[in-house]
Amino acid sequence: MTTRISFYNKDLLAEAGIEEPPLTYEDLVTVAKQVKVKTGKYAFFMTFVPGDSNEVLESFVQMGVTLVAEDGSAGFDSPEGRAAFQYWVDLYEQELLPPEVLTQGHQHGIELYQAGETAIINTSPEFINSIQQNAPQIAAVSVPSSQITGVTGKKNVAVMNLVIPKDTDDLETALDFALFVTNTENQLAFAQAANVLPSTVEAVDQYIALLEQDAGTDSLTLARQVSAQQLGDAEILIPAQENLTQLQKFIYENLQAAMLGQKSVDEAVTDAAEAWNSL
Repeated sequence: MTTRISFYNKDLLAEAGIEEPPLTYEDLVTVAKQVKVKTGKYAFFMTFVPGDSNEVLESFVQMGVTLVAEDGSAGFDSPEGRAAFQYWVDLYEQELLPPEVLTQGHQHGIELYQAGETAIINTSPEFINSIQQNAPQIAAVSVPSSQITGVTGKKNVAVMNLVIPKDTDDLETALDFALFVTNTENQLAFAQAANVLPSTVEAVDQYIALLEQDAGTDSLTLARQVSAQQLGDAEILIPAQENLTQLQKFIYENLQAAMLGQKSVDEAVTDAAEAWNSL
């Protein structure tokens, strides 16, 4: 398993008069305004390009939106869904998001952060290694923080699975192997070797204890600590489902139209819902 964390540029936040990084989307609005006013730069970048990152969809879930109802219809056609649309529209209209969020993908957000043009980036703990290579001066002022979330307190986790095909010739051996790989001892060893998080409660506790012993001032160790400690609030925010790419496309395209003033928020939500329900 892995959980996303935030890195923030402590110098840029300090220049904006901010002592602590934002932990919620509500906090993020305040920080974004101060960073823009005090430094002329942006607090963060998040892509709204269909086919790229699902981070905006995940933000909806964190804000309390049900993307797909139990009957398969558009669950986001709700007061919570409209509020989430409005949140991102307001940020864009107030010029608190880089204009490229409508045309550039997640990679552009990485480039902006490494160039010192944004104060916060959502990524994995291992990203610090990349910053150290590509922008050592930014790495030196980058501090790990927990993932930004909404009113639900939910945080994203990505989970890898071992699957046994129904028609396997050797079910018992396959099951034994799956249980061997996923037991506490081997999950702990695997997490240390592969720089991921283990998947049993006992292994997570042991992993955190080992990280705390090594903490010091090492940025990567601190980042892994943050990542592991937020597992208690983490879940798969967007479970695998049929037509997920279409769901993202309908929401992102209509959200873009609202951000550009081509549609009202109500029209954007309604149009996205009708497109999804037509499937």
